[in-house]
Formats: sequence, structure tokens, C-alpha cells
Amino acid sequence: MNRTILIVDDDQKIRTLLKTYLEKNQYEVLLAHDGASFMAEFERHREQISLCILDVMLPDTEGFALCQAVRRRSDVPVIMLTASAEETDRIVGLELGADDYLGKPFNPRELLARIKAIHRRSGQERSQPARFFRFNGFTLDVLERSLVDPDGQASPLSGMDFQLLKLLVEHPGQVLDRSRLAEVTRGRDLGPLDRSLDVQISRLRQRLRDDGKQPALIKTVRGSGYVFASTVQVNDAA
Repeated sequence: MNRTILIVDDDQKIRTLLKTYLEKNQYEVLLAHDGASFMAEFERHREQISLCILDVMLPDTEGFALCQAVRRRSDVPVIMLTASAEETDRIVGLELGADDYLGKPFNPRELLARIKAIHRRSGQERSQPARFFRFNGFTLDVLERSLVDPDGQASPLSGMDFQLLKLLVEHPGQVLDRSRLAEVTRGRDLGPLDRSLDVQISRLRQRLRDDGKQPALIKTVRGSGYVFASTVQVNDAA
């Protein structure tokens, strides 16, 4: 189940508002400020993106062109945002493959409702978020924020370790880049000499009994990031 939304809008306040609001509703949010940065993020995270939100008016292009570019590459749902009151814009957007259209200014609650409706129609939205992630004998309970090892013993996790492990088990087999992992666990990007994420990965490997020299669960993808290599079973009940 992917719940990752890519938003492009040249208004920083809108980007910040939507990121904060959607993350509070258990979505992961990627941001772009123009067409070029949007396409870079889209290509980088295409496999995990579940929905795109496109502003029509951007500094370097139009949302219509981005919608066409997305449609040539993917069937991921698209919602378009516009400050224009022209009905023609709405029709053009829908004809180009957009799934929905919302005028500015808008209520974030309405946008959230439309996102959920699109996910339900596309079969991506669950009635309740998954609670238990089982892998290699371990069970992660995201409601209790607890990890139980193969011997049935609780394995303590710090807040950052929990966020990191949760992100990994939600995207098994996908390469997660260092900047995204740092954003989720620390709320910021890493500096060129910052090794804190590597230390955290090493600590988490120890918790999971994963050999640091030849890890089988959390594998390093040189020059990119990390990938969770285990099969993950997802359940809503214990």
C-alpha cells in the first residue's frame, strides 16, 4: 500500500501547509517548486508515488504539460490545482488525463477527501491503516510503536529508529535514498559529511540481528541509499 503524494506548487506557503496537513493524516509527502524539480522527483520515486498534485501555473511550465508527461509514463492519479476561474482550464486538465480538479483557494479537508476518494477508486486506500508488519521472525506494531523479536521478546526502539524501520518495511524492495530517509527521521537533509543516518542504520541492523558486514535485511545501495530486502507480511490484526 503506497501513500506517497508528490506535490508541485510555486507557493512555498501552500507546499508547507499541504505537507504538514497530509503528514498528520498518515501520508508521505514529496515536494517540488517547479516543473523541472517535479519531473526529477517523479522519476526518482515513480514506483512509490500513489498520487500527484499539480499546480497549473508554474515558473517554468504549466501543470497541463506535467500532466501529459506523467500520463506518458504512468497511470498514477493526478489532481490539478488552479487559481483560474475559467471552466476551460478544468476541462483541458481532465481531457489530458487528470483525475480531479480543485480551484484555489481551497480547504485542505476537501483536498484530503478527494485524495481518499481517488485512492478508494484505484484500490489503494484501505479502510484502516495496516498495523502489523512481519518479516524474518520480527513483528512491528505501528500502533503500539513496538518491535517483537523472533523469541517473542520486545526490542526497544527510539523514536527515530521506529520511523526509519516503519518507512523501510512499508517499501520492501524499493531503494530509499538517503535524503528521504533523513527527512523522515530528522526533518532535514544531510550535509555532505553527516554520517548520522549510517550510524542509525547500523544501530537498527543490530536490533534486527542483521550482519553489519553482510546484511541480509537492510542492504546498502552504493551512491543511492538503502533497500529493505526481506519479504514483509502486512496485517490489520495480530
